[in-house]
Amino acid sequence: MSKPTFAELRAFMAVAEHRSFRRAADLLGLSRSSLSHTVRGLEQRLDTRLLHRTTRSVALTESGERLLRRLQPLLNELDTLLEDVADAQGRTTGTLRINGSEGAIRLLLQSVVPAFLARYPGVELDLVAEGRLVDIVEQGFDAGVRLGEAVPLDMVAVRVGPASLRFLAVAAPGYLSGCPAPQVPDELALHQCIRQRLPSGKLYRWEFHKQGQEVAVDVRGSLTLDNSQLMVEAAADGLGIAYVPEPYARALLDEGRLVAVLEDWCPPIPGLFLYFPGNRQVPAGLRAFVDLLRETAG
Repeated sequence: MSKPTFAELRAFMAVAEHRSFRRAADLLGLSRSSLSHTVRGLEQRLDTRLLHRTTRSVALTESGERLLRRLQPLLNELDTLLEDVADAQGRTTGTLRINGSEGAIRLLLQSVVPAFLARYPGVELDLVAEGRLVDIVEQGFDAGVRLGEAVPLDMVAVRVGPASLRFLAVAAPGYLSGCPAPQVPDELALHQCIRQRLPSGKLYRWEFHKQGQEVAVDVRGSLTLDNSQLMVEAAADGLGIAYVPEPYARALLDEGRLVAVLEDWCPPIPGLFLYFPGNRQVPAGLRAFVDLLRETAG
């Protein structure tokens, strides 16, 4: 039996961890056919089947499970060793993949990203903005950025930006001149509301809080959008009331093109956090990013 190559072992581990040739190929920067060929080469060298493949799924055989269990800590330790060597020479390298909402990624771009890229030119920063909440481990991300209330409890979380933020109901002064502003959430039924469709396809129910009272309103309206920035622009054009994170509307509120309504029903909620698994070796690039986040906050 000839010895497996490092590339074959790395390819197997990527497929085994993500249970997907497509996701593993994307992560490794290979074509699916090339990745499949590499894994088959490993199986031939070891003279055993490591993976059960179907058109829809990938599962580990008993031999595959045994190999992954022994291989994971070895390759993770090797990654750490190589990163430590690079760090010792002042060369933090690699790719750092972060998933977050559009607003979260925009905040990173406005705050920590420029300084990070300048300080660590050897790190490739791959930021993915999407509305749906994903399993960052399963999808091959090093970290995610979400509102504090959406961060899984088993993750390490580091604050990004302000300690809190608010969702605000906003409308154009012109719209409110023809339809008095609501004083309580139930009065939204008398208004044209700009509804939001979530990535899951469901319509978002507007959530309000005041003195311990919680209200969720399934608002009505002729216009539905799936993007907070577009909702703000539609509200500024007088098309109705929108309910959005305050940073999206702040500039137009300051200019007087939008007015906040139901403000006493819109208390602050926990702000954004960068999060990552606490039970894995933290890559050098992520450690550097977290350190810079804390430095910036300080």
